[in-house]
Amino acid sequence: MRDLRVVLIGGTSNTGKSTVAQAVAERLGFEHRSTDGLARHPGRPWRTPDHEVPPHVAEHYATLTTGELVASVLAHYERLWPRIEELIAAHARPGAPGLVLEGSALLPERVARLAVPRTGAVWLTADDAVLRDRVRAAGRYEEATAEEQLLMDRFLARTVRYQALTVDAVETLGLDRVHVGGGWAVGEAADAVLAVAAAQVGPGRSRRPGGSPFGTD
Repeated sequence: MRDLRVVLIGGTSNTGKSTVAQAVAERLGFEHRSTDGLARHPGRPWRTPDHEVPPHVAEHYATLTTGELVASVLAHYERLWPRIEELIAAHARPGAPGLVLEGSALLPERVARLAVPRTGAVWLTADDAVLRDRVRAAGRYEEATAEEQLLMDRFLARTVRYQALTVDAVETLGLDRVHVGGGWAVGEAADAVLAVAAAQVGPGRSRRPGGSPFGTD
């Protein structure tokens, strides 16, 4: 794909999308944005030094099943899609500044139907154990209360289920993904994303058959 102006990086939470997207944006001299900044949905349910978990977020994860959590976030992403599509189209126009857009809201089914030139798309995936370790490290799981651990476990269950759905969609549609193992450096992942996106003949579709994973552990 020549004259790539938009790079989309999708995938479930904690696959490293934000970090990799920032590295790709720096290399290309593009703007970096996240779909999370377009509209909020109950986010990560653990405390940080400057953030307490709002009561409605705690209730969201404490009361919904994994299936309900996934359905809720998918409905949010569907509502968000028109704004995402407008953003992609605006940056793909000739003369517009380049954009690296990352986020779980980049649904494979929606991206596959994009009729926007100069746009590449890649989904990042990781082993379930890597996702678990990253969630627990971010939330300081071993130091958390039983109630706090429950919220993290519910978030992780949604994260893993969402990735399984994403992989199924990507493989069914013949789209491209990069599987990043726990030992991958950011630069390696950025190299892989750029190599895949540059070879694509349409958003998410490269000349490699089957949309098979580019990366290995």
